[in-house]
Amino acid sequence: MRNLSVVTEFILLGIPHTEDLESMLFVLCLGFYIFTLMGNLLIPLAIISSTRLHPPMYLFLCQLSVCDILFPSVSSPKMLFYLSGNSRVISYAGCVSQLFFYHFLGCTERFPYTVMAYDRFVAICYPLRYTLTMSHRVCAILSVGTSFFGCIQAIFLTALTFQLPYYGPNEVDYFFCDIPVMLKLACADTSALEMVGFISVGFMPLSCFLLILTSYSCIVCCILQIQSTEGRHRAFSTCSAHLTAILLSFMPVVLIYLQLTPNPWLSATVQILNNLVTPMLNPLIYSLRNKEVKYSLRKVLQQVAFLPEK
Repeated sequence: MRNLSVVTEFILLGIPHTEDLESMLFVLCLGFYIFTLMGNLLIPLAIISSTRLHPPMYLFLCQLSVCDILFPSVSSPKMLFYLSGNSRVISYAGCVSQLFFYHFLGCTERFPYTVMAYDRFVAICYPLRYTLTMSHRVCAILSVGTSFFGCIQAIFLTALTFQLPYYGPNEVDYFFCDIPVMLKLACADTSALEMVGFISVGFMPLSCFLLILTSYSCIVCCILQIQSTEGRHRAFSTCSAHLTAILLSFMPVVLIYLQLTPNPWLSATVQILNNLVTPMLNPLIYSLRNKEVKYSLRKVLQQVAFLPEK
């Protein structure tokens, strides 16, 4: 009779088909990770230091930047550790933590986009009601609520995955612990759980996307009624940065979880872009299209790096 012992650690095999590219990947991922941390750290500093950047939209942008600091930090440090030639072993508890925080922060990050779309809807379609509708109390409730729902979903998905028995093998064919690769290692029938997980993971982004689509449909109708060409251009310009960030955030989720035929290399590539590149681009997208954010960032850089004033 085979001796069944519970797995206490897993081995991360890394990005598929990149065995001879680990040094190059280490340099690239380290560069992306450093720029992601630096860029997203500057946004909250700029918002906190400027009283002009305290309307609700900027507070949610600050929340998004915090998520963009924490989200890549779930998988990147361990990935950089083994890409530099160190151990690929991750403990059972470490794997559970990775999966929980990945889905908690990933879910929480989607909600600010939805709230920011609603914020733009109120600001453009009902400007006279904006102060009352988007009060500090409402913003605090929305901010705490987004984190709460993200936590609930992450607990559900983590419990769903790790209530299964794991007796071996313990080689995770990926660069971090995620639901699809973990279910492959489970010593039980996972077909029903795969369907439940798929619906749960897909339902939240789809719901957020539909709410965003509804908000922007109303915004477009409202903008088209503006008589002034300059006014229409200004309104579209205000929303364009947000729409760009939304596409960069939601498209990887669609590509990864809605593949008809799973492709490990494509999933890993898109996941790295989602984990590192998109969070790095968000500060650029929001700062380059916003004069007030650019001005505040320049002031922060002048204080931190002693840059000359222009």
